[in-house]
Amino acid sequence: MADVRRGLPRSWPLLLVCAAVLPGVVLVLVGRSLDEPAVQAWRTVCLAVTVQALPFLLLGTALSGAINAFVPASVFNRLLPKRAVFAVPVAGAAGVVLPGCECASVPVANSLIGRGVPPAAAFAFLLSAPAVNPVVLTATAIAFPGSPEMVLARLVASLITAAVMGWLWLWRGREEWLKPAAVRHTGHRPGESRWTEFRRGFQHDFLHAGGFLVVGAMAAATFNVAVPRSVVDTFSDSVWLSVLFLAVLAIVLAVCSEADAFVAASLSGFSPTARLTFMVVGPMVDLKLIALQAGTFGRAFAVRFSSATAVVAVVCSVIVGGVLL
Repeated sequence: MADVRRGLPRSWPLLLVCAAVLPGVVLVLVGRSLDEPAVQAWRTVCLAVTVQALPFLLLGTALSGAINAFVPASVFNRLLPKRAVFAVPVAGAAGVVLPGCECASVPVANSLIGRGVPPAAAFAFLLSAPAVNPVVLTATAIAFPGSPEMVLARLVASLITAAVMGWLWLWRGREEWLKPAAVRHTGHRPGESRWTEFRRGFQHDFLHAGGFLVVGAMAAATFNVAVPRSVVDTFSDSVWLSVLFLAVLAIVLAVCSEADAFVAASLSGFSPTARLTFMVVGPMVDLKLIALQAGTFGRAFAVRFSSATAVVAVVCSVIVGGVLL
């Protein structure tokens, strides 16, 4: 016991009291305002977005963990064409059947490059896997009931963006921009249980992405309740301002792709094209992805690649939205 006490700060009794009292005080203060109409509306929107998106987040992270544990990276080498220009669209299309969340896409792409996959193809898969997998498309269909054109628009715009970015890397990419860190292991380790690896990967991805889901739901609820209608109308009345506004919002909120359709559906004051932009940009460019890319491939790569991806995603969203929506 003496050893434990020596490891505690001298003010530990005060910290213990604060930890016990402060949450109760906060709950009492907040509880007094729960009957306010604005607070009730905020709570309703926040809970609706979270509850609707949670099953898809759960399924998406489970599938991502299963692929990480049970699908060898060598599968990609066998399936991709030898020529990089043809490997790019094939890798992008692979995202439709091989789901993965944004958090896992960067280390997976790093591992693929380390095992001989052309960087352009790895980057196309990095962008498409979180955006066009079956879980995301199903979530989009449920978030936008009766609007199959929104699902099709998201699929087409995301695939085109991934392919264009892969080809753009082939055309303008420079090896000096790409400085991979030590290849992170993303597959099965010999001697370890695949089920243990699945559990660890699923637990990490779900807890990490779940935090961003809650933050995104809270931000969407705050936006719907706190932002005056006149401000929304200022952006929503302009095609380009609304598109750019929701593109920036997607980058900042960093909502998981399995849940972003429900956040986009809650932004009902904006045009379908603007909400499509939110769903195309978010899984490909957000603050956490930029940080992951910088740590894995280097800051020079992250700045150039993220900037170019954001521009291409916005342009593709506007073109596809104009045609299909």
